[in-house]
Amino acid sequence: MGNSCSRLGIPPPKGPNVVGCTDFMMDHSTQGSFFRLYYPCQETEKSEKPDWVPSREYFNGLADFMKINRTVSERIFNYLFGSFKIPAYTDAPFKSDEKCPVVIFSHGLGAFRTLYSAICAELASQGFIVASVEHSVDTRGTYGDEQKGRVLPAAGHVDCGISFSNINDIDQSASATYYFRKEAEIEQSGSTQDSLIKEWMYYRSLRHGESEFPLRNQQVKQRADECILVLDRLTEINSGVAVQNVLQTQFDWTTLQNSMDLCRMAVMGHSFGGATAVEALCKEVKFKCGVALDAWMFPLDDNIFPQVKQPIFFINSEKFQWAGNISRMKKLESAVVQRKMITIRGTVHQSFPDFTFLTSNWIGKLMKLKGEIDPKLAMDLSNKATLAFLQRHLGLEKNFNQWDPLIDGQDDNLIQGTNIIVLQSAI
Repeated sequence: MGNSCSRLGIPPPKGPNVVGCTDFMMDHSTQGSFFRLYYPCQETEKSEKPDWVPSREYFNGLADFMKINRTVSERIFNYLFGSFKIPAYTDAPFKSDEKCPVVIFSHGLGAFRTLYSAICAELASQGFIVASVEHSVDTRGTYGDEQKGRVLPAAGHVDCGISFSNINDIDQSASATYYFRKEAEIEQSGSTQDSLIKEWMYYRSLRHGESEFPLRNQQVKQRADECILVLDRLTEINSGVAVQNVLQTQFDWTTLQNSMDLCRMAVMGHSFGGATAVEALCKEVKFKCGVALDAWMFPLDDNIFPQVKQPIFFINSEKFQWAGNISRMKKLESAVVQRKMITIRGTVHQSFPDFTFLTSNWIGKLMKLKGEIDPKLAMDLSNKATLAFLQRHLGLEKNFNQWDPLIDGQDDNLIQGTNIIVLQSAI
């Protein structure tokens, strides 16, 4: 039984469109694509809103990430968050009168695909199709399974129980995620049929004495590859290529044929996802611009900064950033390409995920899920500034330009640039 406080909940989106959502997994193995799609929809009588946290295993993953006991934390998390719903309708029919621009969203370290629904649903309500990636893919063909102490084989290969030795091939940056492995079943007729068994993978902390940069650098590259892979999947769907969704939802994917404006695609993310967005811009020019929410720049190689050619918008919290991190953002400053930065006063790092809406004021501040600013106001400023930036750089014919002043920090609750002092010599 979850927290039933009526004052708490993820705010509904403000755009003109009703929002639907569905999950997609292509290829059941660790090499597949896994994301939640948010889109403009038509509401039906049978439409229901999905749980914010899809299953208890995600609570276990959050406990691992926070380094607290699973048994105790599961009860606490379930009480605090177990009853909340996402402000979108499950598998509702797609509906749009025009082609939709596309945003690929990357979650932060220890998060998962549903934790940024306030942002993703708002974009969808304004006419975007948004794919919120759950980072789980092994782009190299193998994936470390620490819980079992063996390598999970690439599809079509035999599991020989070999110990995993190359730590840099592991992602495990989500608190929890899953894939399916095939298990042969003997039917009564005597024939053999493969069934799919769900396997969970949990967040992996740094080992004692392990250097952090090699792991995070490898992860950010894999994460960017996943964002590009999702973009490729959506391109196939838009082209009418038949796709098989392992999750077997009720959503009709054929309705998305010719629904997306593939000339207007952006990448966005929070924290580690912000760094992922920068990496993805470097790797894929189809992304026309990027938005980085309170980006954690540590995982990125210095040599990628001059390679990024697209506009970037950094939206930062007031309490999270520090000089070294800001100096890396400033390495992307350009006289040719627009690079913008604003800071929202009174915000903390967790002012961007949905957590900020789901706890009381004192618990939220105790757990650093809330800042001094009203979380709805902070989210509203961030979303409006994002929409204005996307209109400017995707060439949209909307009315989002009414919020153009926010891009330059022109609001009492915004700071143009940063509140952090950075020495020019550090850039």
